[in-house]
Amino acid sequence: MLDVERVEGGNRAILVHMDIHVEAHRENLSEFKELVLSAGAEIMTIATTSRQRADPKYFIGSGKAKEIAELVKQYDADLVLFNHQLAASQERNLEGLIECRVLDRTGLILDIFSQRARSFEGKLQVELAQLRHLSTRLVRGWTHLERQKGGIGLRGPGETQLETDRRLLGARIKQINKRLEKVKKQREQGRQSRQKAEISTVSLVGYTNAGKSSLFNVLSEGDVYVQDQLFATLDPTLRRVDLAKDVSLILADTVGFIRHLPHDLVNAFRSTLQETAEAQLLLHVIDSADENRDANIAEVEKVLSQIDANDVPCIQVMNKIDLTGTKPRLDYADDGSVKRVWLSVESGEGIELLKQTLMDLFREQMVEGTLSLAPADARVRARLFEIGAIRNESIDEEGRYILQISISRRDLNQFESREQISLESMLL
Repeated sequence: MLDVERVEGGNRAILVHMDIHVEAHRENLSEFKELVLSAGAEIMTIATTSRQRADPKYFIGSGKAKEIAELVKQYDADLVLFNHQLAASQERNLEGLIECRVLDRTGLILDIFSQRARSFEGKLQVELAQLRHLSTRLVRGWTHLERQKGGIGLRGPGETQLETDRRLLGARIKQINKRLEKVKKQREQGRQSRQKAEISTVSLVGYTNAGKSSLFNVLSEGDVYVQDQLFATLDPTLRRVDLAKDVSLILADTVGFIRHLPHDLVNAFRSTLQETAEAQLLLHVIDSADENRDANIAEVEKVLSQIDANDVPCIQVMNKIDLTGTKPRLDYADDGSVKRVWLSVESGEGIELLKQTLMDLFREQMVEGTLSLAPADARVRARLFEIGAIRNESIDEEGRYILQISISRRDLNQFESREQISLESMLL
């Protein structure tokens, strides 16, 4: 067996796609090409084949593997990318026969995540997923992980030199888990603070490249990175959005999902995706113009089930209607609630429909009434003026302030807690 060193190399890639006659194991070729381009590779050629089931030794069979070896020489390729998940033994057998670096679909997605992670937490999560994936492949040609200096599939999990010895690898994974646990606690504190302030969280979910980040920017007037590529944004972003004076919410943009998202990535990003599981509402952003729309919806729902978020109320946002000629509209469920909004983030059509839907859902309960305050309570009166709760004021014969107030339930709770009084019980 040839020991294929994982050293720095180029990104001239030969793609391999096999049409398997088992629906659960099929992959989308056009999506695979998008993944490869998102990773920064140069596609030299695409080799396709068809089998009833995968070959246990070479996945594609020895004859096809030898054809791939000839293509590698013909195109002077640096790596061979498989649109499938390979067993560690299959990857090693292929590298020995082809004499070229081989990377499967999982390794490719991990590489893209490695490129896109920006936050401290995101980098740790990707490193954890990479190390778990690499731990099954620490055989033969692997001498030091620090040899993974560049190229697709070769971006190492960090700058630290790591021996491939499983004991040291396990120690690094344990160390990362400890750091992530600290970050997780910080996230939980943030969630608890929002819950105390009674601010609802709306989480954007969806298949990658469906337009989540673009919608996030429109609703929040933010500047989250947007690009027409898979996994353009990786790190979660949270922002407070004031849709109206009495309607505020926290909008969360999360990583996009994809068919057969690597299990290690789902596990690694579980704490981040907790924002989704604990949200009050999910906006499932869907590319309505995608021919694989239904399959993509099913894939997202599958991941939501994995992170225990399938019971969170959800509204489907059918994006990109400008590409289909569909008019903006609302679809309703049998109970009268909105179940689907048709819009285009690009053209702006239907955005107001979505905003109004959110305002109707989260418009806060207003507490209104008449309040009678003695002159000695002038401080309370002044505080109510400060927060804009007083609609009208008069003074009776006894010199008491008669105030007509209107205040949201959330602001009332905060006011009572801060002033240490039960304002609601004083209403006439």
